[in-house]
Amino acid sequence: MPDEPSASRAEATRGRLLAAALEAFSERGFHATTTRDIASTAGMSSAAVYVHYRSKEELLYELSHSGHIATITMINDADDPDADPATRLAAVMRAFSEHHAKGHTSARIVNYELTALEPDHLREILTLRREITRRVRAIVDAGAESGQFDVDDPHSTTNTLLSMGIDIARWYREDGHLSPAELGEFYARTSLRVVGASSEPRPDR
Repeated sequence: MPDEPSASRAEATRGRLLAAALEAFSERGFHATTTRDIASTAGMSSAAVYVHYRSKEELLYELSHSGHIATITMINDADDPDADPATRLAAVMRAFSEHHAKGHTSARIVNYELTALEPDHLREILTLRREITRRVRAIVDAGAESGQFDVDDPHSTTNTLLSMGIDIARWYREDGHLSPAELGEFYARTSLRVVGASSEPRPDR
């Protein structure tokens, strides 16, 4: 069993490689990036990469896995199951959008390089994505059932909401006219319009 300093050094090296892979994938795209590119960005030899990761695909998987786990954690922190559906949806979409703006580089890689993952890794990531969808869909369903949302197709509505937030990573720039927090507020309001939210539940018809 490695001593603590050795384990800490290994973890720090892995972190450097992940950061280098993120930078390289962002600049060149996954397929155009080589292991040598990643090693060079990290200030290491190509051989050193393989001590910690079997391939550049494994680096992409680690980035994708941690990114999706962070999104689920963010939803957990933002959502209050005891609140009314409109409050819950606004809070989650505010956090979801701000999250994708602040981490737009990582989010772009995580969401738009999925097809480069090996089948086993892709299945695991898709399971995490379904969990994200399930949590937002639960809020949409709660609003529809209470009459607070006017939703004809909860499935498509949920996909629309998530797509709006994810797409921020594709176009967001730090010198844009809205900060991540301002963008979060904008998307929180927009999400309520998407679901036709009313301030009070509608009576049964």
